[in-house]
Amino acid sequence: MDRRPRRHLLSIQDLSDADLRHLVARSADYAAGRVRPADRLRGLVTAVYFRRTSTRTRTAFSSGAVRLGSQLISYGPGDLQLNTGETVGDTTRVLSEMVDLFVARTADPVAELRAFAEQDRMGVINAMSAEEHPTQALADLSTLTQRFGRVDGLRVLYVGEGNNTAAALALALSRFTGTRLHLRTPPGYGLDPDVLAAARVAAGRSGSSVSEAHHTSDLPEVDVVYTTRWQTTGTTKPDPDWRRVFAPFRVDGALLAASPRAVFMHDLPAHRGEEVTAGVLDGHRSIAFEQARHKMSSAQAALEWCAG
Repeated sequence: MDRRPRRHLLSIQDLSDADLRHLVARSADYAAGRVRPADRLRGLVTAVYFRRTSTRTRTAFSSGAVRLGSQLISYGPGDLQLNTGETVGDTTRVLSEMVDLFVARTADPVAELRAFAEQDRMGVINAMSAEEHPTQALADLSTLTQRFGRVDGLRVLYVGEGNNTAAALALALSRFTGTRLHLRTPPGYGLDPDVLAAARVAAGRSGSSVSEAHHTSDLPEVDVVYTTRWQTTGTTKPDPDWRRVFAPFRVDGALLAASPRAVFMHDLPAHRGEEVTAGVLDGHRSIAFEQARHKMSSAQAALEWCAG
């Protein structure tokens, strides 16, 4: 078994600027076919552990690992003894003797994944936690790289809940030079204040900007309009009237018209008629399914990087 030290990908904030740019560029290279994936993880074992439903992320990491030459073990929500009270520490101690890479989607606090990562024998990848979805951001920026030839200088309007996808997007986009991220979130459903503050600090270093408002009037002209599903995996909303609050934040033809040259992005799955109309999602300006394809290339970049 290859016992070289592994790296972990738990949060965009844990990455250096150089590492983030490398991962985005590497993902774009995989997506464009400039890198052949065969045998880069040959001899390694990758475990995927998904406690929440997943189509794109689970398939991307599973398929990506196999295409890189890794053997694959798949765990569902009831397969590990964590369900019977075994500690994360004991589970990690055992798994790290048998597995090289551990990909986990929990939709729970990232602190649990950090506990898995308190060793360097098994690389741990956050495939979605409550606070952040870092590999989604890699896929997003990889998509932008292939579409525009760059991330630097792009203007992005994010419309909808300040969820884990929005958090990762803000933390990643703000690290690139001259970007402009405009967040328009429903009142009471904005980006976590600590995440917003961290993104603004990063933007200050890179000459970018991150702003947030809670309305959809006076929209700026941008290169990209982005939204996500209103009911994110593993979350509930205490306000029974939340749909009324969210309704003005639906992306429709009128909202998209404010940026006549913009492309539309969505992390999927989508609910047509809720956060986005069918005309926008299925229209000629939508690159949502191109974005989904980049989930596998970003998974391959993350797996390769964490393998060391």
